Amino acid sequence: MFDEAGNFVPVTVVEAGPCTVTQVKTVEKEGYKAIQIGFGKGKNIVKPLLGHLKASKTRSKTLREVRMDNIDEEVKVGDEIKVDIFNEGDIVKVVGTSKGKGFAGTIKRHNFHRGPKSHGSHNYRAPGSIGAGYPEHVFKGQKLPGQMGHEQVTVKSLKIIKVDLENNLLAIRGAVPGPRKSIVLIKG
Repeated sequence: MFDEAGNFVPVTVVEAGPCTVTQVKTVEKEGYKAIQIGFGKGKNIVKPLLGHLKASKTRSKTLREVRMDNIDEEVKVGDEIKVDIFNEGDIVKVVGTSKGKGFAGTIKRHNFHRGPKSHGSHNYRAPGSIGAGYPEHVFKGQKLPGQMGHEQVTVKSLKIIKVDLENNLLAIRGAVPGPRKSIVLIKG
């Protein structure tokens, strides 16, 4: 997109709502203050979840809980939260699940250097030493090959460039974690 000054701004367009309040949690009942919101329409919803959603009159399959310090008394189960709670220029945090990259070695996963390729060396992409000879075990947290990606990522200090009230769309400057059509949580 182009801003008012004519500068090119890279944006990610996110559909943000409408979300329905499915539960209001209080200190007296649950021990903390939070609201549970549902997004989208579910197709094959299990009966226990249908019973939970009956009061909100929705069929949301995706539920997220947002802790809040102060919840207005006007917030009730069944209320809709639309994109109008955001304004252009707001700074937000976006929480999502990063793209899964499968089983990866140490060079791709932890940016290790490769070994020498000449003189018959056989450790091009091997991790090298992973510990000393004396405690005779590998310590926890050692950087080793394994599953890469598909973990919760929070990107902070993203700016909202444009708010489209008719289509419930947000244009957020920069990259948002996760593949296309994934569910993200936008916190103000």
